[in-house]
Amino acid sequence: MNRHESLNIPIIQAYRQAPWRTQLQWIVYFLLLLVAAAAVAGIYLSISAASAQAGRDIQSMQMDSGDIQNQIADLNTQLATLTSAAQMQKRAKDMGFVPVDPSSETFLMIPGYSGRQPAVLAPPPSPAQGNATLIKPSYTQSLWEWIFQGFLTNPAGSAQQKS
Repeated sequence: MNRHESLNIPIIQAYRQAPWRTQLQWIVYFLLLLVAAAAVAGIYLSISAASAQAGRDIQSMQMDSGDIQNQIADLNTQLATLTSAAQMQKRAKDMGFVPVDPSSETFLMIPGYSGRQPAVLAPPPSPAQGNATLIKPSYTQSLWEWIFQGFLTNPAGSAQQKS
């Protein structure tokens, strides 16, 4: 305890703040508030600019994707034209190939060679299994059925386990 408390005398400030000091404090508080608001606005503008840039990048990439898809379609058309039957016959004739008469050719049978095997790209179709269950039967049982089944199948065993 200090002296003033034992005497029950309230502590009163002996002097007042100078007016210019209180004004300076208010100016500093206002400037701090202004700086905080500017920082929040700057962060908001930065995020907005980044999201706008990302949106423009997405639009540009979508346009590029459309152009690339058009180029792919054009190249597929050129490939189809180059590999058409008429073009292939013309190129074969230009290279010196002649059409073959199957009756004038001799075919040899080679033992053990079964010929070209077709490429199997997918498994053969199987009949649809309508009765196939995807859920195990133990998961279709309710909690009450499971409890009662446990008590009905082994009532003595459950009592023995408790003791």
